[in-house]
Amino acid sequence: MADDEEQPGGPARQRIDKWLFFARLRKSRSLAARSVEAGDVRVNGVAVRQPSHAVRPGDLVVLALDRHDVTVKVLASGARRGPYEEARRLYEDMTPPPPPRGERTLFAQATRERGSGRPTKRERRETDRLQDFSGDADE
Repeated sequence: MADDEEQPGGPARQRIDKWLFFARLRKSRSLAARSVEAGDVRVNGVAVRQPSHAVRPGDLVVLALDRHDVTVKVLASGARRGPYEEARRLYEDMTPPPPPRGERTLFAQATRERGSGRPTKRERRETDRLQDFSGDADE
């Protein structure tokens, strides 16, 4: 019996790498397996490192992508990698919305007070002039 078929007495289970590929959360099954092995996937709050880990409907999967994390609830196991509309029925997106643009986040642009930090070109020239007058008259 294949691991993605309905088993008597319980919901269908499927390998996490296969499910990520079928749900179109990863471009290929090998990329899905690599992200699982790298520790980028958590199932029900537990880090998963084996691509053969089985997921079933009701599991909560958190996938760390390049710039954000995606949180999805598994609704069904997939039979194939179909079009987006078919893949979308495999999960419910539970990712929290991004914060408003004006709100400070971890990756927000840092600001500084004018005049603090690195000196401007004008300030550097003034400093150089002061240093030239201070003790270089002997040369």
